[in-house]
Amino acid sequence: MKKSRMIVYLVITLLAGLYVFSEAPTLSPLYLDGALFWAVLITAYVGIGTLMKIGEFSIQHDQPGQIPLSYQAKAKFPKVPMIIIAIPWVLIGVGLVFSSVLFQWKAYRDQLGEPEVKKFTSEVQAIDVSQIPIVDEDLALKLAEKKLGERPALGSQVVVYDATIQMVNDELVWVVPLYHSGFFKWLTNMSGTPGYVVVSATNTNDVRYVEGYKIKYHPSSYLLFDVARKIRFGPGLMTGITDYSFELDDNGQPYWAVSSYKNSRGFALPEADGIILLNATTGEMQKYGMDEIPEWVDRVQPESLVINQITNRGSYVHGIFNFANKDKYRPSDGHNIVYNNGECYLFTGLTSVGADDSAIGFIMVDMVSKEPIMYEMSGATEQAAQLSAQGRVQDLGYKATFPIILNIDSQPTYFMTLKDDIGLIKQYAFVSVTNYSTVGTGESVSAALRDYGNKLRSD
Repeated sequence: MKKSRMIVYLVITLLAGLYVFSEAPTLSPLYLDGALFWAVLITAYVGIGTLMKIGEFSIQHDQPGQIPLSYQAKAKFPKVPMIIIAIPWVLIGVGLVFSSVLFQWKAYRDQLGEPEVKKFTSEVQAIDVSQIPIVDEDLALKLAEKKLGERPALGSQVVVYDATIQMVNDELVWVVPLYHSGFFKWLTNMSGTPGYVVVSATNTNDVRYVEGYKIKYHPSSYLLFDVARKIRFGPGLMTGITDYSFELDDNGQPYWAVSSYKNSRGFALPEADGIILLNATTGEMQKYGMDEIPEWVDRVQPESLVINQITNRGSYVHGIFNFANKDKYRPSDGHNIVYNNGECYLFTGLTSVGADDSAIGFIMVDMVSKEPIMYEMSGATEQAAQLSAQGRVQDLGYKATFPIILNIDSQPTYFMTLKDDIGLIKQYAFVSVTNYSTVGTGESVSAALRDYGNKLRSD
């Protein structure tokens, strides 16, 4: 019987090891996935071991259609093992209750911090027409795929991954890493994919294929070449990691920037506390605290965490029992990563709960320090502006991209591109935030801007 228990323990250990290697959870019990892992492991070790000690498992072959495994207990389940099994589950339950919004609503509301209220016209930098970002992520990926198509031998081996917008040497670009199109392509070329594609955010004709940097590590890759697995079994073993961003340093060397976080309350309210940089070519890793972030890193704060914190601030502005929805607000259904005076921000509109097309203001959150800036002004939401722009070209059937907000002659203005059914830019549109019936369109940015200026003057 002792030998049987040893075999069972060995099988449990092997299964636990396979789970840790494949899923790469944090092993810290201070995070929910880590706590559940240890609770299940303790339950398996203690529970199955105790059952084998007080009874016998047997296999019956004469019961077709039923589970052949049966168990016969010879004694009651002892109290001590039962307590050992119960302790981690009780602690998890207490942690979940303690960290729920019912007990921590003030922490949920205040996690973002008190936004600094500023005037849009004096704080948001006026932008040169030639520097307006006209390429969104979908178009950046299409342009990168087209660039790959110019190299048939390369296109049969690799495909493009998600694009990341960033400022590289004062130039706003989308950077698109390449990864292997299948397991066997990876297996026959484990030295890495041959490089990445840089797509200008302001010029659709500026698309560059960059060689000389083997991209050896990718999200969803295999074995220890997977980004999450590589970091988890390195500096990220006992911490939370999220939000993999592909960034270039000032010399063009690619890195995966992965945010690390800790929970502020129990298993809830994750807060970024630094970043782990993984060299995509060599696999070297370095963890940085919030006061040590290299200057070329644009993003430390995970977008999803920032949006959740904005949402919580608006939802619990007067507590959790605000059934009248007094002063409640929510972020828009979309957001953008924008740059102002060289700094990276998450920018989104704020809408009163229940309102459809009216914005009460806008919020801009620094993606490194998480400092929030609020612009209080009424106007149209991004979605209302999109519909207004599409209405100007409804006979052509163009669809508006999610807009960005610009300072045009001290006027807050939405800018968006108008695309055809296959995703190509056909026109450009400027829409006034304060009066979304004021729309300027044109087949070039300058033409659309002239049309918009004429509309502003006539209105």
